[in-house]
Amino acid sequence: MSIGILVLVILALAAAGFFLGRNRALAAAGGDPRKLHSLPAYYGRTVALFASVPALVLMAAWLIVQPELIENRVAGQIAQADIAEGTSRNLLMSDVRRIADALDQVHLRDGVAESDLPALTPEDPRLRTRLSESGITATTAITPSVFTAAQSYRSLTDAAEFWRGIAVLAAALAGFAFAVTRIHVEFRARNVFERFVLVLLIGSSLIAVLTTLGIVLSLLFETIHFFRIYPFQDFFFSTKWNPQFRGGSDLGIWPLLWGTMYVSLIALLVAVPLGLLSAIYLSEYAGPRMRAYAKPAIEVLAGIPTIVYGLFALITVGPLLRDYFAQPLGLGNSSSSVMTAGLVMGVMLIPFVSSLSDDIINAVPQSLRDGSYGLGATQSETIKQVVLPAALPGIVGAILLAASRAIGETMIVVLGAGAAARMDVNPFEAMTTVTVKIVSQLTGDTEFASPETLVAFALGLTLFVMTLILNVAALYVVRKYREQYE
Repeated sequence: MSIGILVLVILALAAAGFFLGRNRALAAAGGDPRKLHSLPAYYGRTVALFASVPALVLMAAWLIVQPELIENRVAGQIAQADIAEGTSRNLLMSDVRRIADALDQVHLRDGVAESDLPALTPEDPRLRTRLSESGITATTAITPSVFTAAQSYRSLTDAAEFWRGIAVLAAALAGFAFAVTRIHVEFRARNVFERFVLVLLIGSSLIAVLTTLGIVLSLLFETIHFFRIYPFQDFFFSTKWNPQFRGGSDLGIWPLLWGTMYVSLIALLVAVPLGLLSAIYLSEYAGPRMRAYAKPAIEVLAGIPTIVYGLFALITVGPLLRDYFAQPLGLGNSSSSVMTAGLVMGVMLIPFVSSLSDDIINAVPQSLRDGSYGLGATQSETIKQVVLPAALPGIVGAILLAASRAIGETMIVVLGAGAAARMDVNPFEAMTTVTVKIVSQLTGDTEFASPETLVAFALGLTLFVMTLILNVAALYVVRKYREQYE
């Protein structure tokens, strides 16, 4: 049973449980809801929750655990000789999954009976056609152990899906029956429902925490694996980045950090003044009509995909800077440069600074402005000496949020700044950032046992620590200065 159908069945059972629970409660009270401890709807909601939530949780857990268990079992069926030929087990498992998908297509689209599938061979024309659609060409050697593992993978997946449907439906029916049998006049349905909802709210709030913890642990474990095969002193103190994937690589992080900081600095030099000045104008000087048009127009910039900004940098801004600034000044001949990416990224960050600063400035109590005017200060003096100091913690937080966004940007850097890992002060030279190299190191068929691939996790952890420091700094500033105005 597919996941979609299974979810629909659970939701239908929950809906039926709601009406059955409500009607059963009314019947137990002789049709008089005043005799019930709770409103009739609470009885129905209780049945619906018990019928749906445990089943959905079980299905989610099954979907998480099932692939890992099956792949671990199937991977052991691949002959060691196939792995020793220079191909990793992970890459072979990707072939196993694609062969299993091709077998499914042969069964569904070519009409081959399920009982005849074990007798198929990789040379079968129908299977070869489906394999080519999956990306496995005729020249690809499929060893017997890989093909056997694919057949086992498919059979285990089908069996797991069958038992998943049985287990989930059994959990839904068990919850349904348990809730229905508990309905009587004195049953505290409202209390049970509210406790159930409280548990759901706590679980929902923990998802963000657990997700962050999972991200950190995955990065940390792979980074530790990386430093076991590559010296950490060469990673943190080398100024050369030259991955080879054949040994002899130089994986120093400093050229990437330099490019990241350089591009982010230029972007902030563009975004912070423009964003802050526009926020001051919109909140303190602009009339209601002007604000109604200008603020949405600025916020539209935040909705433009970053790939569009990257194309704008590649086609328009880069050639413009090269022809009118870099070449006449003798600073470079490339349209890909730090300045190109920084300027375009700065435009992208203007809404982050402007919108947040505008909301923060508007949140400053009007009484502070009135007091300043009462002391004889002009509007500009009030803004400089009262409004901006009062809004300073929020403004700093907005700037640091924009900085975190700039550090994590990828597409604009790829198209605007290039991919050259170097340390140079010339803003019209091509450079690259940490995020670009994370993507490049994990692109294509990668071997997750080589330092050239594992270095992406070390780069990701470094980037995570950088943004974490920025967020902690923003929190410190907000907490330190907010007390002066509360």
